[in-house]
Amino acid sequence: MSLAALATAFLLIVTLGYVVTCWLSPFGDCRKCDGMGHELKTDRKGKTRRGRDCRRCEATGKRIRVGRWIYNRAARTYRAGTR
Repeated sequence: MSLAALATAFLLIVTLGYVVTCWLSPFGDCRKCDGMGHELKTDRKGKTRRGRDCRRCEATGKRIRVGRWIYNRAARTYRAGTR
């Protein structure tokens, strides 16, 4: 097997894995609050305390994956164009 074929097979496997992940679990943890739903703050004594609610995920701790967002947008555009 050549190096180009091996690289193509690897990229195909990674892409299909991401598609399956987006299909089975369309929501992932928020990157800003690490899925907690709120920001963590450290006070002057070094203790970690709960901060305000995360604005990015609206305190749910979950965000839609990029691949699922692209699929939803494409499906919505296709449905709007075939009406």
